[in-house]
Amino acid sequence: MTVAVNDDLWSAIGDPTRRRMLDLLLADGGGTATTLSERLPVTRQAVAKHLAVLDRVGLVNGTPAGRERRYQVDDEQLARAAAQLATVGATWDARLRRIKRIAEAIQRSKEQ
Repeated sequence: MTVAVNDDLWSAIGDPTRRRMLDLLLADGGGTATTLSERLPVTRQAVAKHLAVLDRVGLVNGTPAGRERRYQVDDEQLARAAAQLATVGATWDARLRRIKRIAEAIQRSKEQ
């Protein structure tokens, strides 16, 4: 099965603050911009912007909770991201094996 790689998704995950936010949301079962900002070295406004990016790529879903939104990780989208990562990793592993075989063949030909 081929998994299409979503560049926007990986751009969102590429940011260390957003990865930490995902970790916190997973550990806590959800949170708001306010609760996350209390545990991160960024302002509530910065957290809200990061959450908007994660929401846009489908990694989190926000629901109204009083004056704020409560965010939870979308397990299905996270599973798709993990599948994409596994596919990319397997592709690079295959490329590296081919490079190694070529380098070994060159080395053998020089030794003869």
